[in-house]
Amino acid sequence: MRHLERKRDLGRLGTGTGPRLGTGIGWRPEIADAVEAMPGIDWVEAVAENVCPGHIPESLLRLRERGVTVVPHGVSLGLGGADRPADGRLADLAARAEALGSPLVTEHIAFVRAGGALTASQPLEAGHLLPVPRTRDALDVLCENVRIAQDALPVPLAVENIAALFSWPGEELTEGQFLYELVQRTGVRLLIDVANLHTNHVNRGEDPAEALDELPVEAIAYVHVAGGFERDGVWHDSHAHPVPEPVLGILADLASRVTPPGVLLERDENFPEPAELERELAAIRETVAAPRELVGAGVGASVAAGGAARPAPAPRAPESAPKVREESGESAETNRRGTEPARQRLALAQVALLSALVAGTPAPEGFDRGRLVVQGRALASKRADVVAKVAPELPGILGASYRERFLAYAQDRPMTSGYRRDALSFAEHLLHAGQPEEAGAREELTDWWLARSGPAPLDGRPLARWLRQARFALLRR
Repeated sequence: MRHLERKRDLGRLGTGTGPRLGTGIGWRPEIADAVEAMPGIDWVEAVAENVCPGHIPESLLRLRERGVTVVPHGVSLGLGGADRPADGRLADLAARAEALGSPLVTEHIAFVRAGGALTASQPLEAGHLLPVPRTRDALDVLCENVRIAQDALPVPLAVENIAALFSWPGEELTEGQFLYELVQRTGVRLLIDVANLHTNHVNRGEDPAEALDELPVEAIAYVHVAGGFERDGVWHDSHAHPVPEPVLGILADLASRVTPPGVLLERDENFPEPAELERELAAIRETVAAPRELVGAGVGASVAAGGAARPAPAPRAPESAPKVREESGESAETNRRGTEPARQRLALAQVALLSALVAGTPAPEGFDRGRLVVQGRALASKRADVVAKVAPELPGILGASYRERFLAYAQDRPMTSGYRRDALSFAEHLLHAGQPEEAGAREELTDWWLARSGPAPLDGRPLARWLRQARFALLRR
């Protein structure tokens, strides 16, 4: 238990004792060679779910040998969901942190699934990070989920604010207030994404500077910087475009308040030449190094967002970190029992929203229906993209018709158990309907499905092949 107590203490002391990470970049397999060759990279962040502890990519091992810190960044824990975080997911995240020798792990303040036992309904997967309502119910549930995760992880946890296309009705707290109280009650560190603050300014009318005013900036573990694009008045946090000036402006505003221990450039798709990534990293370094001059010149968050220039506020000292409320075992158990009604209410609200986004049910009362349509389309598009990545044979077999066919399939078939199962279900749907029409493509898709539909790849044994072919024949009836 002593290591858990020490870990909690480290997590509660703010940036004064946290690791000084420096400037980093999101490690992705597509740019692994470029990242290794980049000068001045102090650390990298890897998507936790894409790293297997027993088969760490050689590129990450070489970076570690050079002294480059590697931080696992989780995307599927669902700390903002109504259910408690699953033991298996926590164990997987802990194993990745230990395998990578990481000083901390990070996740998101988001929900990614809904339904199941709490609502006696079909489990639904979003395949995306969705915003939690900033309500007392959601905060109580999130605080307990964060404490569960902290106890299960071998290193401190930091949680990230997310971008959103829509707002929940009836919110009781601002984002800054929500995060401040989360830190106060749990001692968790913060991963602040300044691109997400910009997204929420465009999409939800929230002032990034006001959010920073209310944040416990001394609890920041590190900062994300990323690009996106605007379409029809909606900002999409794509991680596939250059970092825009307004995002750098928010970074300057943040850096005028506190020196962030680490800043990281995120890029997930449409990777440019290494020289362009290096230019973006240089701009980030310069912004952090001279924040007061930048804000004073009028390119801080408010100006970048279209508001009036404001002077740089005095940074708060680490000693001003919020005090963490200590709980005895008895009071913690009382709090655990006390969250059950809140979990039930949150579960019902989240499953109604997710069902509207992925299953075509009516929008819950109080939501902007137009924004939910935009979000639903974005989820379907992302789903098609990810399935194409985890099962690249499918677009190869279907050709140019892949995307149209998949979106038609997804329209009334929500994802229930991950992208790999989704790929198999899509293939089953096509074959059941006698598609694709070309005999050669249909035979190829049949072989692909047969080889992957069992607990292990088809091994050539006659009995195994016969059983699976019989299963497929039943499916086609």
